[in-house]
Amino acid sequence: MHNVVISGTGLYTPANSISNEELVQSFNSYVQQFNLENAAAIERGEVQALTESSAAFIEKASGIKSRFVMDKDGILDPQRMRPRLPERSNDEWSILCQMAIGAAEQALQRAGKTAADIDGVIVACSNLQRAYPAVAIEVQEALGIQGFGFDMNVACSSATFGIQTASNSIQLGQARAILMVNPEICTGHLNFRDRDSHFIFGDAATAVVVERADLATSPYQFEIVGTKLLTKFSNNIRNNFGFLNRAAEEGIGAPDKLFVQEGRKVFRDVCPMVAELIAAHLQENQLNIGDVKRFWLHQANLSMNHLIVKKLLGREATEEEAPVILDTYANTSSAGSVISFHKNQDDLAAGSLAVLSSFGAGYSIGSVILRKR
Repeated sequence: MHNVVISGTGLYTPANSISNEELVQSFNSYVQQFNLENAAAIERGEVQALTESSAAFIEKASGIKSRFVMDKDGILDPQRMRPRLPERSNDEWSILCQMAIGAAEQALQRAGKTAADIDGVIVACSNLQRAYPAVAIEVQEALGIQGFGFDMNVACSSATFGIQTASNSIQLGQARAILMVNPEICTGHLNFRDRDSHFIFGDAATAVVVERADLATSPYQFEIVGTKLLTKFSNNIRNNFGFLNRAAEEGIGAPDKLFVQEGRKVFRDVCPMVAELIAAHLQENQLNIGDVKRFWLHQANLSMNHLIVKKLLGREATEEEAPVILDTYANTSSAGSVISFHKNQDDLAAGSLAVLSSFGAGYSIGSVILRKR
């Protein structure tokens, strides 16, 4: 059995950002037009009038101030309200592959590795743009990596599940190093006409190099002390889009073919589950919660993160203990906790204990205990 480390992380950030104010202006324009066009039906009580939003409401509800996106114009067009991402020919790298490469190259550089050092690629994300061939195999080809590649989807927990999968393979001697990538175009499945959720997501890609500790040379190493996963079925976060939609025409275009959630139920259910899992994971490894210097949590909702860490520490966490990137990136699904990790790791002293955790649809929860080397 080999000891395993994370030796490099990478981040791809889209060039375009949308502020809450810009998003609200577009949404309110749509609302005004809808209410005008349906004024008579609204007056008769046949149609529910839509309610405008505000930047203050969004920030209070989520902690989000802006988000990076792959396409800004299509989202902000009140007549469209979804990204415009033209199809590419089968001879071109896909857009997910392009994003993954941007994050992967940075992770490989920080790890001090080349394609020749990597034996496998895992693309772990919520929003795969096709069923097959696997995006991971495409990324593998684009980077010139020999070995194997496969995709996996555990919604917002995909990164932690991907890290455990990579770590297990390396522990068993099946690979020297694995590149785990999380390309997310969350805006592609977001209903920008839904006041309760149109502000939640942004786009980004992250990458992590997981490798044998005895082969690692990077100055950015974190020992993987342990991993722990949990799933519990729930319909409170769901997306029913899939290839069988064409076999049931009555559902085509329905709201449930995009992201839908019961936000209050998710908050109530998930926060205690995450805190309990992390606490149990630390206890199983004979570690004290008070010794954890940093919590890199899934960046879905600021109040959720505050509550989870408060349950663990018995007090409010400082910004240093639980860093936030949600305000500028929004919820980037599987990439969120890794963005926080990538941007807030270099200041930790050798020997520092940290937890990387994600949680989301499923429900799915993952915990990775790390120690700075």
